[in-house]
Amino acid sequence: TDVTARDPNLIERGLGSSGYNVPPPDIQHHGAERGHVTSQINERRLEKLKTITAESCNTKGPESTCARNTKSYHTSAAVETYVKRMSFSSREKSKVEVLRKKTAESAASNPPAATVKPYPRPSDRLNPKTINPFSDPLRQQSIFAAAYSKREIPCRLFHGSVSHRLQWDQPPETVCFDPLLITLAEGLRETKHPYTFVAKEGFKELLEIENAAEKAIPLVPKVVPKLKAALAHSDVEVFERGLCALVQLSAVVGPAVNSHLKHLLTSLSKRLMDKKLKQPITEALQRLEQHGGKESLAIIKSKIPTYCSIYT
Repeated sequence: TDVTARDPNLIERGLGSSGYNVPPPDIQHHGAERGHVTSQINERRLEKLKTITAESCNTKGPESTCARNTKSYHTSAAVETYVKRMSFSSREKSKVEVLRKKTAESAASNPPAATVKPYPRPSDRLNPKTINPFSDPLRQQSIFAAAYSKREIPCRLFHGSVSHRLQWDQPPETVCFDPLLITLAEGLRETKHPYTFVAKEGFKELLEIENAAEKAIPLVPKVVPKLKAALAHSDVEVFERGLCALVQLSAVVGPAVNSHLKHLLTSLSKRLMDKKLKQPITEALQRLEQHGGKESLAIIKSKIPTYCSIYT
């Protein structure tokens, strides 16, 4: 016996006259492939339930006609509940997929905005970035940090009561410049304490010893690329350390820097438009001209035409 014939309300609630499930409109129009597969699965399950219902209703036994009718009614109600649950789950899955697609499209069309760096605080100078003694030692370190950890740099930071200073393991006059001067120039790009202080003060004190020119001139071609990297750094403090180191090297070796000036002045010309750096850059150029002679003036003019000579 057909279930729909016993309960005509099922036709209005989602079952056709033949007993097959009629998918809701949103499932019919949401994805041809998924809707087709879902309807086929529902049809097979409903056919199986109909067969079981028909068999239970036509079974001859001691139970009366009233009992069979009651059992058929409860079976049709179970079928209706099952159909409602399947339709609801299909609609929910379709809605979730639509939301995922919209989210993916919006994420693709709207890339994340670039993070804005906060303004530096006045307390940053009093509390500089320091190395973490509990960090992973296997993490890749910079050349200067690795040399400092291995004690290849014969000086350490001495914390005084008023100011810091360097404490040398041996007199700087007896230290070999190669490769110590190159390593200290490499450390000018460091941004964490105590590397920043050791590199800056070590480079300065090494060039202040007697006969420093004889030891430093052969190393100028190796030191200049390190200074160039410091001058091209995005950090302003690193740039200032590189600028001071360039002036100190020029004061020691004199015209030996002239052949490498054209590679260094490119970074200076880019930073010259900064109001905070214009004055220190101008003073550095004047010192370079003073130590390099007339030949350096022509090189500076070729890269920075607005520069005015100190001799005019």
